[in-house]
Amino acid sequence: MITAQRPLPCRALRATRARATVVLALLLALATAACSTPTPRQDAPAHAAATQDDPRFEGTFRHEFAEVDGVRMHYVTGGRGTPVVLIHGWPQTWYGWWPIMPELAEHHTVYAVDLPGLGDSTGSPTGYDKATLARYVHELIADRLGVDDARVIGHDFGAAVAFQYASRFPDDTARLGYFDLPLPGPAVDAPTYRSLSWHIAFHSQRKVPEAVVGDDVRAYLSLFYPQVSYGGTAFGGTRERSPFTGAEVDEYARTYSRPEALTGGFELYRALDEDVRDTVAAEPVRAPTLLMTAQGQLDAIRRTVAPRLGNIVRAVDVPKAGHWLVEENPRFVTAELLRFLDA
Repeated sequence: MITAQRPLPCRALRATRARATVVLALLLALATAACSTPTPRQDAPAHAAATQDDPRFEGTFRHEFAEVDGVRMHYVTGGRGTPVVLIHGWPQTWYGWWPIMPELAEHHTVYAVDLPGLGDSTGSPTGYDKATLARYVHELIADRLGVDDARVIGHDFGAAVAFQYASRFPDDTARLGYFDLPLPGPAVDAPTYRSLSWHIAFHSQRKVPEAVVGDDVRAYLSLFYPQVSYGGTAFGGTRERSPFTGAEVDEYARTYSRPEALTGGFELYRALDEDVRDTVAAEPVRAPTLLMTAQGQLDAIRRTVAPRLGNIVRAVDVPKAGHWLVEENPRFVTAELLRFLDA
């Protein structure tokens, strides 16, 4: 037997409608929130990961690439004013200049370059001798970017590249900054240079450093950085503290973990014989030059550069800094560099 449903009382009907209204309002609110939620930020490409959340980078600097003689060269540029070219050494990349770049960019247009085959520059240069690398950098800066009055600043092997740039392209070099490197050449031949430190002799060997370092690039770099820092074993001390943060070591390990880049870094050392010949043959640099070294190393390094740097207008060692001048005393380096560049 089927019985007819009794109609709902008016009070119950109103309650049902109220509940339906509340549910509908909640659904609309959820839908609106879903539509208005910003899309999660996509992961930055590997070359930009270290700078993607740094407010000093955004709006001022940008990552760029350019093809130069079979190499895709990576560089970071930003700022406004007279051009400054920053060239890194080993085992670093353009990122080694980052602690001082924002302040430099307030007065100058900055170009921080990854050397061919290193950092996020990919492809193999025709050689790792510093004269060849200087040609690549010059083609990027002068030919591709049209900069013919560069203030060229180099650290470590980047200083030797900067020297070759200034020597070979004097008309395109306004000033030279030479930071903490005995210059292979008339005052130091290749065998003597390799005897200056265990790591120079070790890195100069064929295949051996690659086999030893292997997949432990980060561990190797973490052990190496403190040795040539202020108070480290390379300077007769016992300090084991690194001037680099974990994030900085991660960034360098990221790039040098590429087998091609790891080998390219060691090739910088294997080119010492050619570097000596090129320096002996090079024209002395007449551009105004800033010489800057680790604390206590000024006289020793000045003796090696004196035959080829003919116009040193300022020479200074950096207080409380070992080889890593920028990381260990950025304020001092920035002040000296700005004074030199603006003179």
